[in-house]
Amino acid sequence: MIQPLLNSVNCPDATGSHRMAYWQWGDPDSPHVVLCVHGLTRQGRDFDVLARALCQRASDAGLSLRVICPDVVGRGQSDWLKDPAGYQIPAYAADMLALLAKLHSEAPIAVLDWLGTSMGGLIGLLICGQPDLPLPQRVRKLVLNDVGPAVEWAALQRIGTYLGKSGEFESVQQAADAMWAISSSFGPHTPEQWLLLSTPMVRAVENTDSSAPKRWTLHYDPAIAEPFRASTETAAKKGQALLWRLYDQISADTLLLRGAESDLLSVDTAKSMKERGPRARLVEFSGVGHAPTMTSEDQVAVVADFLLASA
Repeated sequence: MIQPLLNSVNCPDATGSHRMAYWQWGDPDSPHVVLCVHGLTRQGRDFDVLARALCQRASDAGLSLRVICPDVVGRGQSDWLKDPAGYQIPAYAADMLALLAKLHSEAPIAVLDWLGTSMGGLIGLLICGQPDLPLPQRVRKLVLNDVGPAVEWAALQRIGTYLGKSGEFESVQQAADAMWAISSSFGPHTPEQWLLLSTPMVRAVENTDSSAPKRWTLHYDPAIAEPFRASTETAAKKGQALLWRLYDQISADTLLLRGAESDLLSVDTAKSMKERGPRARLVEFSGVGHAPTMTSEDQVAVVADFLLASA
């Protein structure tokens, strides 16, 4: 089975620099790069099923492909920031520019595609909506997974009820069960699928007593909740006005995925995204809320068809 390689890039920040880890799939020399960026509390291994399928499909067609799945700073294998104020979308976008510069220096990028789930999609809006950014290539195809310029305030409040409350667990399975209790909106998953998604979401708790039972906690820095909780509904609405301006400047061919029961991406916002800016093509998945995980065959096929049809 195809497995990814773990790499990292150093990114500047207000206190010096931090290391952002990323998972690389496929041909490391391929000029076609697909960058997959995860949601708020997630990490790069969320895209294992999709990345493996994309690489296999490209290989079967005689094409080369490089799929890059970063752990946004504060998550997964990446560093935690000294100053939690850096846990914000503009800083994440700057890290992605550093990552793309490194990838381009290692093997020139000729085709660049972006897939962003929730937070990863908002980062993509900042990247794709500013034509003057120093990108190796303009983004050709953009996939926004259950997110748009207008994010429902009630959904943000729901996320705030659990964000930063990592807790400890006696096993990975216990942690997976706890995560399912707050993530069932992701839609139907078999126990095996959910455990595979959940395993990279936890890390062992450090304990100086080697005889103590092993315990687990969530992978991310609880301090990512600080800037999130500092936001207000008024500030969020002002941010949405900026995001709509960025969306209207996007030139990439855009696919919008939506869980039909999503509480974060409203029907009205999705409709507006079809009618303005890049005029996104909308695909909805029934029985799914926020957000599709792209682990089912139908979801993978929609994304693969879009990204690889003209490759």
